[in-house]
Amino acid sequence: QVQLVESGGGLVQPGGSLRLSCAASGTARPIHIMGWHRQAPGKQRELVATITREGSTNYRDSVKGRFTISRDNAKNSVYLQMDSLKAEDTAVYYCVVFVGNFLTQVWGQGTQVTVSS
Repeated sequence: QVQLVESGGGLVQPGGSLRLSCAASGTARPIHIMGWHRQAPGKQRELVATITREGSTNYRDSVKGRFTISRDNAKNSVYLQMDSLKAEDTAVYYCVVFVGNFLTQVWGQGTQVTVSS
């Protein structure tokens, strides 16, 4: 069974940076797509960024130029470098991966990111 372990959340001031990490374990199947979603209080969960196994990336407009997603296929890990953070980036960030030929979706437990002075 695939398990995801997230780390790197925390409290940061506006304009600061954080780096989220997510490591997948428990599978020998290829992980095709890895990504991050977020959910702020009272709002729906939304896509932040995704990256394919080949390295193609996709970002929501509000984080373009500030966030960078990357992955290490050998470690089955995905990262989210978040710079120039804003208060509106405050949310629980969830790692998500799509595994195997049927793109089985697996979610992490979430990590809190709070941007506040």
